[in-house]
Amino acid sequence: MASAWIVRRDRNGRRGYVVRYRLGGREASQMYGGIFRTEREARARRDWITGELAALRVPNLELLSPEPEATLRDVATAWQASRIGVSEGTKTRHGVELARILPVLGDRTPASVAKSDVRGLVARMHGDGLARESIRKTINTLAQVLDHAELAPNPARGIELPEKDVEEDRPPSADHIEAVLRAVPARHRLALLTLEATGMRVGELERLTWGDVDEDAQRWRVSAARTKTRRSRWVEVPPPIADAVLALIPREDRELEARVFTESTADRLRTALARACRATGTPLFSPHDLRHRRASLWHLAGVSAAEASSRLGHSPTEHLRTYAHVVLDRREIDCLELLGAVRSVRAPVVHTKAE
Repeated sequence: MASAWIVRRDRNGRRGYVVRYRLGGREASQMYGGIFRTEREARARRDWITGELAALRVPNLELLSPEPEATLRDVATAWQASRIGVSEGTKTRHGVELARILPVLGDRTPASVAKSDVRGLVARMHGDGLARESIRKTINTLAQVLDHAELAPNPARGIELPEKDVEEDRPPSADHIEAVLRAVPARHRLALLTLEATGMRVGELERLTWGDVDEDAQRWRVSAARTKTRRSRWVEVPPPIADAVLALIPREDRELEARVFTESTADRLRTALARACRATGTPLFSPHDLRHRRASLWHLAGVSAAEASSRLGHSPTEHLRTYAHVVLDRREIDCLELLGAVRSVRAPVVHTKAE
C-alpha cells in the first residue's frame, strides 16, 4: 500500500527532516520527497504527497519547486540600476570592483554569503597585490549590494582589512611641475595650476559650475553634492588664478549651470600629466599629488591643521595622518609665468549643462 513518512536526520550538528514515500507496498522502492529544516514543513509535504497518492496520482515535486533564488550577480545588477545620480566615474569604479567580487561570489545567493567568504575574498585580493584602499572600496561595494538584498546582519560589514600600505610620499617639486606644465596642452594648464594652488580634488574641479563662482570674494563653492565627503565648503582662489578663470568666458555669456572647465575632465588631466611626464623625463605624478603638495606646503608654512583641513575638505586627523608630509622643496611655482600661455588660449563658449 502506498504511504509517506518523515525521517529525522542529524548531520554536523544540524537537524533536518526528510520526507520519503512509496508508490506501493514494502516491496516498492522508497522515493525522495524533500528535506526541510523544520518538522512542520516536512509534515506539510508529507500530507500533500499522501493526498496525491490517495488520488492515485504519482506526486510531481516539480510542481512545488519554488522560483530559483536570485544570485549575488542578479542583486548586483539590480543595485547598479538603482544607483541614480552617481557620476560616471563612480559607475566605472563600481564596475571594476564588481569584476573582483562576482567571479568569486556571483553565483551564490546573498543569504549563503558568510563572513568567512568575505574574509576569503579579502585574502584573495591582498594576495593579488591589490592596495588596501582598493580592497576597502571593493568590500564596501559588496556591503552595499548585500544591503540592497536586505541581508541582516550584513557579513561584509566590520571586516578586518590588511595593514595599511606603507607609502613613500613624494609630492612633485616646483621644478617638476613647471617642466610638466610647459609640456601639457595649454587648454589643461589652467586647470592643473588651479589644482596645485587650491588643493581641490580633481573631481571637484571637473564638476565646478559658474554658479559656484563668487567673483567678488575670489572664492569658489564646492557643494555637498559634488564633493567626496558630502560636505560643502568654500575654496579661496589666488588672484592670478581667479582672474585667469574669469577671463575664459565673458560674464554675459556664462550659464550658471555650465561647467567652468569644460575640456579638462579628470581622465583627460591624468592622461595629459602622464604624457607630459614621459615627454620631459619627469617622475610620474597625478592630479592628486598636487593636492598632497599643497597640503604639505601649507603645513610647512605654519597653517594649522584645523584651517588646512577646512580648506581641503576633510578632518584635521585625516590631514595630519595623510597630507601633512614634509617635502624638501618649499619653492612655489612661477604661476604668473605659466599663466602667460593660458591667456593666449581662450576656451570656446560651450554651454554644457551640469549633469
